[in-house]
Amino acid sequence: MSVQQEAAGEALEVWIDQDLCTGDGICVQYAPEVFELDIDGLAYVKSPGDELLQAPGATTPVPLPLLTDVVDSAKECPGECIHVRRVSDRVEVFGPDAE
Repeated sequence: MSVQQEAAGEALEVWIDQDLCTGDGICVQYAPEVFELDIDGLAYVKSPGDELLQAPGATTPVPLPLLTDVVDSAKECPGECIHVRRVSDRVEVFGPDAE
């Protein structure tokens, strides 16, 4: 089953645990529309309006066309700090706490 099929019809959001972020920037390479490195060297998510969201636990919607890139960044992240969850029940579907 593809990533798109697995998440079909489900609104997803992503957040980063900055306490675990290593600042590698792999997420930014995969999905610069969603992630950005700040001057502190850590990655953060961006709002749909391209605003850096620096509040701890801040989430942003995952645009369906970028779902694979966001999931790949979660899989490749050395800090295992990228969490993708369903908006409806807040269950993590990709990332270190996914079942």
